[in-house]
Amino acid sequence: MSTSDEMSAFVRVVDLGSFARAAEDLRVTPSALSKIVSRLEDRLGVRLLTRTTRRLALTSEGALYLERAREVLDLIERADADISSFRGKPKGLLRINSSTGFARQTLLHAIPAFLARFPETAVDLTLTDRLIDAVAEQADIVIRGSPSAGSDLVVRKLAEGRRLVCAAPSYLQRCGIPRSASDLQRHNCLALSGQSPPTTWPLASDDGVVAFPPKGTFACDNVGMLFDMAVAGHGIVRLADFVVGKAVADGQLVEILADINRSDSISLWALVPKGRFRSQRVQVFLDFMEEWLNGGSSRDAEPGDRTG
Repeated sequence: MSTSDEMSAFVRVVDLGSFARAAEDLRVTPSALSKIVSRLEDRLGVRLLTRTTRRLALTSEGALYLERAREVLDLIERADADISSFRGKPKGLLRINSSTGFARQTLLHAIPAFLARFPETAVDLTLTDRLIDAVAEQADIVIRGSPSAGSDLVVRKLAEGRRLVCAAPSYLQRCGIPRSASDLQRHNCLALSGQSPPTTWPLASDDGVVAFPPKGTFACDNVGMLFDMAVAGHGIVRLADFVVGKAVADGQLVEILADINRSDSISLWALVPKGRFRSQRVQVFLDFMEEWLNGGSSRDAEPGDRTG
């Protein structure tokens, strides 16, 4: 029996909590499975499991081995899927990390369409607004609004857009529509916090472009939360059209100050570990998202889904 088979047997015992259930799942006898784990412990020279009549418990060495075994088995699965995928349709698990706002307003619609087109794939999506270490956290693709990357990452631009100033119709009916930067001082502006330097909104005025500091009763470091607060009618936001575009198109939000909002073009990037960039499922997802974001044929898979 290979080392990977021993690892798989050990992990299954831990996951199912008993030799009997794991043996049934692996289609071997409980005594045979017990011998496999015992041989593994003998080879390693440590006890991995504490066995009692009622339960199994990991030793400290067993907990460490379990973590490493999962990593090794995951790499083997990825390698097999990557190589086999070149013989036909893409298949296997795709681990994606995205900011919350983009995921909730765009990936929410794009991922089901992707899975419908490539039914042998699966997606594990994690959401964080901080920039993660893609290699350390074993992500296949990280989607962000910043192209910054280390030497171990490949960077690909998915789309270009701009930032919109917008608010819900209910807020504008209640508080009025601001026409200038000075008008905004009387409004509740929902600010993105935790930025260095602090976020400002570039707005044209009689004195040129001013860096307006948004102030109000609520600030948050989570774009998705700011979006939800704006849609609920609690204030004005300035967010990327990748996030608010669909809500504007659907009438949940109204773009304002379009004539004075000075938004340079912004880009959306995919950051991919070099070792995974050539994976077929990674490539087809990147191609799909580029099509989706730029109004291509991918959107035809889900009529009515638009990011704006």
